[in-house]
Amino acid sequence: MQEHFHLNTPLLESVSMSKLLGTTVYMKMENSQPSGSFKIRGIGHLCQQLSGRSRGVVCASGGNAGMAAAYVARKMGVPATIVVPSSSPQLVVRRLQDEGATVRIVGKVWDDANAEALRLSESEGLTFVPPFDHPFLWEGHASMIAEVSASLGSGVKPGAILLSVGGGGLLCGVIQGMKDVGWMDVPIIAMETVGADCLNAAIKAGKVVTLDGITSEAKCLGAKTVCQRAFEYSRSGEPKIISELVTDQQALTAIDTFLDEERVLVEMACGAALAAVYSGLIRRLQEQGRLPTPLRPLLVIVCGGSSINMGELSALKEKLHI
Repeated sequence: MQEHFHLNTPLLESVSMSKLLGTTVYMKMENSQPSGSFKIRGIGHLCQQLSGRSRGVVCASGGNAGMAAAYVARKMGVPATIVVPSSSPQLVVRRLQDEGATVRIVGKVWDDANAEALRLSESEGLTFVPPFDHPFLWEGHASMIAEVSASLGSGVKPGAILLSVGGGGLLCGVIQGMKDVGWMDVPIIAMETVGADCLNAAIKAGKVVTLDGITSEAKCLGAKTVCQRAFEYSRSGEPKIISELVTDQQALTAIDTFLDEERVLVEMACGAALAAVYSGLIRRLQEQGRLPTPLRPLLVIVCGGSSINMGELSALKEKLHI
């Protein structure tokens, strides 16, 4: 079996974002992974750890975890069943099928699909692949920070790390990577959209809460409950986690700007992080004293996403009146 399934993705400097913020902005281009997002790091690692005992894999996903699981299963020569909620774009279903996966559409939101995936793992003896809540996933995702550290060179660390939060898997993996390279004094700006804000809601409530529903168009951020480990990190203060929200309109505008400036199309979930730069949020955090001025280089995790194309982008613009 191959050593791992993910690529060492490019670390690119964004001239336009750097100009906007007055500091160097580096982008970790996880959109260039074979499955289209960072998810392949953790899911590839998890599947390798559990390989040899599997009749196949089952995963509940609004898109990206499912794409990663389907890709890895195909490379490992085992069948994949991906359970998606009805909110998933037809584009995602088609791409999953193109990877050779069996796709089942169950429920309205990710939590419904996840319950079905758990049932299938029991009834059919399949290996359950959680999209974000498992230590093997976090170990796999941590590799991106090791790569960034190697690219930046010895003794160089960013002033802050900007990322999107769905269920918290990327956040936990990035923090695991930060521990490994000694970056625990670097703050994280954790972005969600209004209506898919389970981490922000948990921080405000002082406990893990379950959202009534997902009303954001950023469907791949659409977990109603953040994982416990991510919440614990937010409470610990190390690293400092700044939880912020943007609107769907801001996330969509960010996608559009990123497409113009960087010639890369990413999905709404990724737009939540990019919007922190383009909407002026980073500057505002500096003015409030929550981020330092001047800021050392900003690291943006461009998490990617497979549930977007020009047709989907046009439909979102029409829906959100942009």
